[in-house]
Amino acid sequence: GPGVARGYWNRPDLTAEKFVENPYVPGAKMYKSGDLAKRLKDGNLVYIGRVDEQVKIRGYRIELGEIEAAMHNAEAVQKAAVTVKEEEDGLKQLCAYYVSDKPIAAAQLREQLSSELPDYMVPSYFVHLEHMPLTSNGKINRKALPAPEASLQLTAEYVPPGNETESKLTDLWKEVLGISHAGIKHNFFDLGGNSIRAAALAARIHKELDVNLSLKDIFKFPTIEQLADKALHMDKNRYVPIPAAKEMPYYPVSSAQRRMYLLSHTEGGELTYNMTGAMNVEGTIDPERLNAAFRKLIARHEALRTSFDLYEGEPAQRIHQNVDFTIERIQASEEEAEDRVLDFIKAFDLAKPPLMRAGLIEIEPARHVLVVDMHHIISDGVSVNILMKDLTRIYEGNEPDPLSIQYKDFAVWQQSDIQKRNIKSQEAYWLDQFHGDIPVLDMPADYERPAIRDYEGESFEFLIPEHLKQRLSQMEEDTGATLYMILLAAYTILLSKYSGQEDIIVGTPSAGRTHLDVEPVVGMFVNTLVIRNHPAGRKTFDAYLNEVKENMLNAYKNQDYPLEELIQHLHLPKDSSRNPLFDTMFVLQNLDHAELTFDSLQLKPYPFHHPVAKFDLTLSIQADRDNYHGLFEYSKKLFKKSRIEVLSNDYLHILSAILEQPSILIEHIGLSGSNEEEENALDSIQLNF
Repeated sequence: GPGVARGYWNRPDLTAEKFVENPYVPGAKMYKSGDLAKRLKDGNLVYIGRVDEQVKIRGYRIELGEIEAAMHNAEAVQKAAVTVKEEEDGLKQLCAYYVSDKPIAAAQLREQLSSELPDYMVPSYFVHLEHMPLTSNGKINRKALPAPEASLQLTAEYVPPGNETESKLTDLWKEVLGISHAGIKHNFFDLGGNSIRAAALAARIHKELDVNLSLKDIFKFPTIEQLADKALHMDKNRYVPIPAAKEMPYYPVSSAQRRMYLLSHTEGGELTYNMTGAMNVEGTIDPERLNAAFRKLIARHEALRTSFDLYEGEPAQRIHQNVDFTIERIQASEEEAEDRVLDFIKAFDLAKPPLMRAGLIEIEPARHVLVVDMHHIISDGVSVNILMKDLTRIYEGNEPDPLSIQYKDFAVWQQSDIQKRNIKSQEAYWLDQFHGDIPVLDMPADYERPAIRDYEGESFEFLIPEHLKQRLSQMEEDTGATLYMILLAAYTILLSKYSGQEDIIVGTPSAGRTHLDVEPVVGMFVNTLVIRNHPAGRKTFDAYLNEVKENMLNAYKNQDYPLEELIQHLHLPKDSSRNPLFDTMFVLQNLDHAELTFDSLQLKPYPFHHPVAKFDLTLSIQADRDNYHGLFEYSKKLFKKSRIEVLSNDYLHILSAILEQPSILIEHIGLSGSNEEEENALDSIQLNF
């Protein structure tokens, strides 16, 4: 009202934050009190708590007061407080404290809260207190709540390990998931597990227990109790470390490197496999110190000192003891910075190392853009994280742990007889997947396909709304499928709707780090898996999702089989206008990205676009803590931007339909309104004809 205030007399910034435009009365102001409420359907407002009690965990905004109110609904709970506990690795967990006459089983509290709150708002830990610590004015003293370490209880009933195998598995879970407590009945995926972490767990189990569990086993037996029982009934498969290769002038390339070498020498492919990243650097950076850190990084990782050439008619790699490296210094204005980043992306001569370059673009004395360009033949997404973590340690004066093997050792090991037998054993699975006629995706395009494949590309970004993100998490829990599987299933439905085909082939990258020894190694490990699914109209989505899940688990089980060998065995007809076997990719990027903190420097990603399209169409989803970002990368020679914009709307529309009604028939899933109008117009033309 008019009698309250005009603002804060000495804090114009706070005035601007708290006194905001009134959306109901033009020209008037409203005061943001900091209180939080929700409006019921009958118009009443329910007070929830303070905005400053709002937290964000794994991308969800959570009101602690709402959880506390639900806690108070439990009959035996007299008082309740909820806080956020942050583990050493940054993982945040909700911790509930309560006062009652006697402790209540965590499972009982979880069950009651689950009936009132979404799953992501149910605390991970419940701590019983005899009384709640209070401040002098009678409010809960949250700072005085006891450290919960001694009494943490995970949401499932805690049962300790009962034998040596369960004890070892418990330690491995803690290491992989970054948690401090786990019982044998807890679910791996409920505690933050995903397919990447499951692969890491399987590799550690092989080394620790000498049993070779597959990714499919971890999905099927997601508790320590179940995994231990499975492991005890499996034949022993001794873990063998990757040996160091003997010194040679040239080393064989890995199957992934062979693919990169051949693709890089195709016409138009010179820049297609550059991996370029840029970071905004706020603060005073020491260029000489940074240059020295990069040189130590190159000395540490042989992949950064590797060149490629033909040796006896075959691609081979050569390790150099020393290479010349200096960070390029560039001056630019704010407006020129992105152009300077793009200018920095140049073709590499694979015979001349290092196949990495770095530049420091100075915009202001205390503001720079650090750009790094590498060839994909020496690096992959996981390698970028490794390099960033190592660079941080070295710049700050710390030495990373020594490496037991290098990438060349992996490449030699991959060519060993035992590994060749392992790869050969997977061949039958892939040949069976692609027996008979192999479909070619018939996506409607805006332009005629060029006779020679063109790599000129463009991209279109979109955001998956928060309400869909929350429903995706719920579907993961309800179905046991991962986020990747759900998003891929929706993408194949989208392709089916556009092409009119019910046999869809999509390429997808696999990390390829199935042996524990290669975890800290920089190099190109990624293999491309080719996934064939059948989104037939008469199937319900939940039944189809089970098929996609089964296909992906079988593909992961056979992920060592190289793509180029599959293509050779299939004897596909030559077509210079297309990629062999598939024309579209699906990528979920949910790596635990390294956050760079160089002393007092602040580093944030610098967004730019490298206009390249390796395939006709690629859908990438970046799943981070705050948002799910979608990106369509597409060939400019085939599609207009307007078509891709409609395509992204249709993808969101399909996601919304399947999350709203998982049992919906695929043939009943429509597209967004704009595209339906186009379809109706086409139908009308056909009928008139």
